Amino acid sequence: MTALLPFFDGHNDILLRLFNNPDKRSAIWLTGEGKGHLDLPRMKQGGFVGGFFAIYIPSPHALDAPDYDLLMDAPPYDLPLPDLIGHYAAQPVALAMAGHLAWMERASNGAFKICTTAAELRDCLLRGVISGIMHMEGAEAIGPDLDALYLYYGMGLRSLGPVWSRPTAFGHGVPFRYPGNPDTGPGLTDAGKALVTACNELKIMLDLSHLNEAGFNDIAKISNAPLVATHSNAHAITPSTRNLTDRQLAMIKDTGGMVGLNFATVFLRPDGRKSPDMGLDVMLRHLDHLIAHLGEDHVGLGSDFDGATVPDPIKDVAGLPVLVQAMRNHGYDEALMHKLAYKNWFGVLQRTWGV
Repeated sequence: MTALLPFFDGHNDILLRLFNNPDKRSAIWLTGEGKGHLDLPRMKQGGFVGGFFAIYIPSPHALDAPDYDLLMDAPPYDLPLPDLIGHYAAQPVALAMAGHLAWMERASNGAFKICTTAAELRDCLLRGVISGIMHMEGAEAIGPDLDALYLYYGMGLRSLGPVWSRPTAFGHGVPFRYPGNPDTGPGLTDAGKALVTACNELKIMLDLSHLNEAGFNDIAKISNAPLVATHSNAHAITPSTRNLTDRQLAMIKDTGGMVGLNFATVFLRPDGRKSPDMGLDVMLRHLDHLIAHLGEDHVGLGSDFDGATVPDPIKDVAGLPVLVQAMRNHGYDEALMHKLAYKNWFGVLQRTWGV
């Protein structure tokens, strides 16, 4: 029997599931409730050895909101972005999610560990412990004075995206638009530029996924760290605003950064539809394109599990071996697959964190 390929994930949203269902968190995390994409038993079944666990502030649900799932399965579409959420409203939610992540570590009885260094990630891999990185998808919980950034750093924050599509005090994200390109508005604010500098000083990884092109360019000018997009795909294949142009890929390559392939069907399918009824050939096309433009050492996987619709052949984290087999059938050798699965993530985090 072939051993499981270790899989390190660039992005997941299980903390949002726990936040929305706090009374079910033991079932969601420890035993699995048969819903969502992630839980400890299925992680072990699929070879998931660690990843970025996102703190994300959900937008208030408007009663007159359109059916986004329906609209995203019938391109073209251009969905309105929610309003900015202030840091006073966002901080209780972020603290609750950080608390859920700490609970996950404590409740796992040694099976899961929050890591803040590349050395800890490597040690967890050797010992068979699932590792987790505290990530913020959107910096709403950090005020313009940046004081909260240092607080979250003390809690273990080591990765941050200044925006999740809707605007923040720091910059502007891309709307969910197909077809479209990431050149959708202004760049970083003065507070956003200060945030980039502070993250560089603390060695917090900056995530460019969801950021518009002008903001991407601003970070490229300011930051002294590798440019990283944890869960984004190739715009040349799927012309969504959320995907990266070849020019952006070249900029990422020049800094020794990387891109994690997003499993979300809406960013994979060339037709822009959300339907999960698709094969894995399109994922392999995106991987081929990313590898061609970034090189074998700068591409990984960023599933967006528990935050997106994924292709039917994968279904959830336990389906990762299906993707591995498709990669083998496609002609990827074992050395390349190990790079894509986890080694490239460990490498870019070593280069970013320095420890």
